[in-house]
Amino acid sequence: MSTAVMSGPRLADIIGTGPWPGPAYDSLTAGISRAIGDGRIPVGARLPSEREAAAATGLSRTTTSRAFAKLREQGFVVTRRGSGSVVQLPEVPGGRIDHLLTPAGADEAEIDLTCTASVAPPWLLGAYERAVAQIHAYLPGTGYYPSGLPVLKELIAESYTARGVRTAPDQILITSGAFGAVSIAVRALNEGRGRVLIESPTYPNAIATLEGAGASLIPYPLELSSAGHHWDIDAMDHIARQTRVRSAYLIPDFHNPTGALLPEEQRPELGAMLRRNSMVPIFDESLVELGLDGDPTPTPMAAFVPDSITAGSTSKIFWGGLRVGWMRIPTHRIEAMASTRLSLDLGAPVLEQLVAVELMRDHDMIVGEYRVKLRAARDSLAAQVRAHLPSWQVIVPSGGMALWCRLPEDRSGALAVAARRHGLGLVSGPNFAPAGGLDRWIRLPYTVSETQLGEVGPRLAAAWDDALKFTDRVPAGRARIVA
Repeated sequence: MSTAVMSGPRLADIIGTGPWPGPAYDSLTAGISRAIGDGRIPVGARLPSEREAAAATGLSRTTTSRAFAKLREQGFVVTRRGSGSVVQLPEVPGGRIDHLLTPAGADEAEIDLTCTASVAPPWLLGAYERAVAQIHAYLPGTGYYPSGLPVLKELIAESYTARGVRTAPDQILITSGAFGAVSIAVRALNEGRGRVLIESPTYPNAIATLEGAGASLIPYPLELSSAGHHWDIDAMDHIARQTRVRSAYLIPDFHNPTGALLPEEQRPELGAMLRRNSMVPIFDESLVELGLDGDPTPTPMAAFVPDSITAGSTSKIFWGGLRVGWMRIPTHRIEAMASTRLSLDLGAPVLEQLVAVELMRDHDMIVGEYRVKLRAARDSLAAQVRAHLPSWQVIVPSGGMALWCRLPEDRSGALAVAARRHGLGLVSGPNFAPAGGLDRWIRLPYTVSETQLGEVGPRLAAAWDDALKFTDRVPAGRARIVA
């Protein structure tokens, strides 16, 4: 939970400085509560004093005092002697939704938008057949390759070098998916404890993985503008210095769930900030290959932060069932990462690694075709949402696998429940919040089949109509696991 102290000017930057339609204290209360719900003001942050808030917003001390009192009454703020006014979330029916979501089988007629993954492509079977033809060469051995097959490590190292960060095969550790890599990294870096800076929103399984490794999460809210979400590196620097965080989990490349891409010109700035604060970041590059607008693949952040860990995966670009991931590791951390890895498992399956080798040899063709498919799906879904739900704010990303849409009301939880009645599986926004909030947001993957995708708009509109009838702010119940 964040322990950052928010200044008056920072609060004014987030909620604005008016004009304040009367009564002004109601407008100020609504502005702050919306920012908490959206995650722009993180749970656990300490608000400025009433006097400082008044000076920054141009309102009277009496007005800000009434607004803070109303926020306390509504459950958005708790005031303790010596701690000031600390942000929290109101109690909701059913309690806080679990980040480690409950798996459940989808009905055959349901369109599953809980997961950013596609079905197996037709060329996958050929890769398995070629891999099976090679497996005999490995059968005389034990089958244990804790660091990975040399041929696969060489291919991955070559890809990093081609992208601008020189990498030796020994710096690559093959893992069971990207989150095998993240789990190893956070355990090795934090030894089961310590604070980790994490974006809000972020990938739900990252929240579960980091918490499961014993990390204390320090959320950094991504900024929102008319162009979409972006990183305010000065604000991130401020949080890092106040909380003395020494590690971070960041998704700079087609961020999940927003689809935001850290611009090339900002990468040196982010790298300098991380180095200045002596932070060892874990960069998740699971979606880095999925730029959909023809732009070059971004320079790896490892080029700007030599002492960083990079996690990658075959799951998003090839197939979710191929549980092969990897870590790119600085040379001086290889031993610690390898030792931690052996405490978790003894290596990824040999056959799946051979399949990954076959697919990576056809990488450019496979990824090129997939980008074309995803681009068309993205544009189709965005057009549907605009046509059927004109009150929603659609943020179209330049890459990735999902839209991150802003709702006109805090009803993401209600929408996820209502959607099941209309044959649509959704995951509500709060599941993407490390410290709660985000009930005004919904993630919409565009990875389902073309036939199913064409039905999403009408079903979503019908579900939204039902969601508006809910009386509970966030209905009880648990969502399903997402990827």
